[in-house]
Amino acid sequence: MRKEKRSQPQQPPTLEQLTAELARENYKRRFGRVLRSTLFTLVVVAAMAVLVATIWMPVLQIYGSSMTPTLNEGEIVVSVKGSDFEPGDLVAFYLGNKILVKRCIAGPGQWVDIDENGDVSVDGQLLDEPYLKEKALGECDQSFPYQVPESRYFCMGDHRATSVDSRHSAVGCVAEEQIVGKIVFRVWPLSGFGTLR
Repeated sequence: MRKEKRSQPQQPPTLEQLTAELARENYKRRFGRVLRSTLFTLVVVAAMAVLVATIWMPVLQIYGSSMTPTLNEGEIVVSVKGSDFEPGDLVAFYLGNKILVKRCIAGPGQWVDIDENGDVSVDGQLLDEPYLKEKALGECDQSFPYQVPESRYFCMGDHRATSVDSRHSAVGCVAEEQIVGKIVFRVWPLSGFGTLR
């Protein structure tokens, strides 16, 4: 006849074991609360960033070479919404379903004249354009002198030989409602990080 093994009676947990288990459970609960709170904060911050970027400060990436040497392809810039633009400001505006970036040269009612060498005059005053590497008449089918219509801006790229801008009827003068904002800051590449003018 075989002897049956008797199972040892299970010992109740000690006070130290209960304390350790309680601490582990409290830690799990605290960790879950902190994780949920962190995720909620991240979602709110991301939503606010998207809202700010969409409504007040659109972030844009530069394509093409029409704004060299001021802005190069692939650079990322921040624009500020508003309607107060002065000659020399960099502006982003819609043309069809594209966003173009050009420099504001003249505002509503001003007279623009460009000679064959690419020298630009506004209201009879020759513009000082230190941002240009070279002047050129470029693609131009407007006749000059030209008066900027009401509520519109005459805008040109800084690479005058290749830029298609207000000098050409395909773009023309930019209406206030087309303007996305004034380009004020470059955020990428980091070597060019800073304000723009």
